[in-house]
Amino acid sequence: MQVLTYRNNGVWKEALPSVERGDKEANERAVSDEALGEITRSLSDCFRCNNLLVLTGLGTSLHVNVERPPPGEPWKRVPKEGKRIAPTMSDLWRLCEAKDGETFSEVIALSKFPIERKGNIEALLSYCKIAEDFIDDEEAKAKIKAFIKVAEETVRDQVRFLDLDDDIDLHSDFLRRLVRRSARKLRSKIFTTNYDLCFEYAARKGRYVVIDGFSHTTPQVFDSLFFTYDVVKRDSNPDSHDFISNVFHLYKLHGSVDWTRNALTKEIEKDPLTTNPILVYPRNTKYELSFEQPYLEMMSAFQAALRQPDTGLLVLGFGFNDNHIAEPILSAINSNLHLKVVICDPALGPRETGEGDVKPGSERDNQYLAKVKYLIEHGDARLALIGSTFEEIVPHIPDIAAETDLEQHLERIRQLRGAV
Repeated sequence: MQVLTYRNNGVWKEALPSVERGDKEANERAVSDEALGEITRSLSDCFRCNNLLVLTGLGTSLHVNVERPPPGEPWKRVPKEGKRIAPTMSDLWRLCEAKDGETFSEVIALSKFPIERKGNIEALLSYCKIAEDFIDDEEAKAKIKAFIKVAEETVRDQVRFLDLDDDIDLHSDFLRRLVRRSARKLRSKIFTTNYDLCFEYAARKGRYVVIDGFSHTTPQVFDSLFFTYDVVKRDSNPDSHDFISNVFHLYKLHGSVDWTRNALTKEIEKDPLTTNPILVYPRNTKYELSFEQPYLEMMSAFQAALRQPDTGLLVLGFGFNDNHIAEPILSAINSNLHLKVVICDPALGPRETGEGDVKPGSERDNQYLAKVKYLIEHGDARLALIGSTFEEIVPHIPDIAAETDLEQHLERIRQLRGAV
């Protein structure tokens, strides 16, 4: 892991590698690790804010169902036996190409897609959408339209990689740390660009309450009014009530694989088996689509939350490549002096290549991250960049308390079910 804050004088600091518990000497060195201390301090400052926001991207799902390589072997994303893994953009490119290589090549030529951008399925779909609108040849237009349909179906099928028995312990651990903040603070809010159900499954496992804008009826229907509701516990005294713990808000900025629109009522409902989910598919029209319902409600809530005083924003696995999300963040950084931002992504920070060269991090080329880096280098104490994966950073997120009585009880019940 690497970290860049104003205390580092514009220099990335690398944390010592994690060590085994039995290595006392190595653990003593880790205690005095300046980089690790700076990472812990930045995360703690963010979590102490009254209004805590978390923005997550694809990077928080890439580890699920991935087989661990033997010690000393290079890291490769290989799925566990009988399991599926979250697709990357390059994975989707290969899958679309494998459907029909000849048609795929024709579409690339018809859309005038630049070959140097090969592997970027989002860019290809953007070119196809423009070509569909402007090509006069009806046969060519039909081919492009058919390809867009196949590509979107491929995306839909591939992001449905989760099964109920999949290992989502890391998401559960993250949620446990997130929801244990004091009930006197505002409820923590997770904004995610992911279509998958990792956070929903993790909440189910940990018995957390998710407020996601859907009703508690059957079928569940979306209405932004439900985001204003909360959950309290009332005893026999009608004048006494307590806000329960283990509650968080979940906003899916690009839709979800279990959202669908009812053909009769036009309402948005939850249906895990829908063949026509409501998604913002990868293409450059994300900005325009984000101002349609239900995405407008999600984006409005995100922008409003960023403007509140005493706000902490933790960004995990999001590469700042979506302008419609990156722009509000940068605008809030510029105008909200009470906003603390911690950005975690494995692409951040310089890295050594296998040939002995140093590869610069994404903060050099991405216009938004470059501006954040500039502010840090010029003394902005509100911001921090951390080069780490979701797996690496979760253990360092503040853990307020040990297991509660309820969590211990639920674990005993789970063990009982497995033993019987």
